[in-house]
Amino acid sequence: MLGVGDPLPLRPRRVLVAGVTGSGKSTFAAELGGVLDLPYTEIDGLYHGPHWTPRPQFSDEVQALVADDAWVTEWQYRAARETLLDRAELLVWLDFPFPLTLRRLLQRTVRRRIRREVLWHGNVEPPLRSFFTAPDDNIVRWAISTRHKYRALIPDVAERRPDLAIVRLGSPAETRRWIGGIVRGELLAR
Repeated sequence: MLGVGDPLPLRPRRVLVAGVTGSGKSTFAAELGGVLDLPYTEIDGLYHGPHWTPRPQFSDEVQALVADDAWVTEWQYRAARETLLDRAELLVWLDFPFPLTLRRLLQRTVRRRIRREVLWHGNVEPPLRSFFTAPDDNIVRWAISTRHKYRALIPDVAERRPDLAIVRLGSPAETRRWIGGIVRGELLAR
């Protein structure tokens, strides 16, 4: 596993970004796509249909995404993880402290709800009281229950895919330093 200052063994064309809810995967993936001149696809937009239902074409759209030569997306959704992983050249793991990711998630959720921000396919965040009234279907409760998920998944991936470059970034400061190294070309294979 590579750290913040380790050069990449190749110039990646297919990139996954992993991290718990609230770690900033989508924001980071979009920024990294811009820096590497790779198209970014927000996987939530492929997955969530109206009324937060999974879209039936999700698997087909993931297959089409990975068939392309260049892309950046988030590494999530059990139904897509292996398909995405099979074609990825780089996996960036945002392994931030849970209090930070929880705070970010709470801020984002409250902001989206108050502003009634329209997300994928017309969805909006449910009322904040859903934390208490819909415990099985609440993003904050889900984030709490899955906060250790990647600590098991990433080592397994590293063992199964020794050819896959994996970068672990442990803080927003490390993320900024790493992106800076990519921008300056210090971490990219020639």
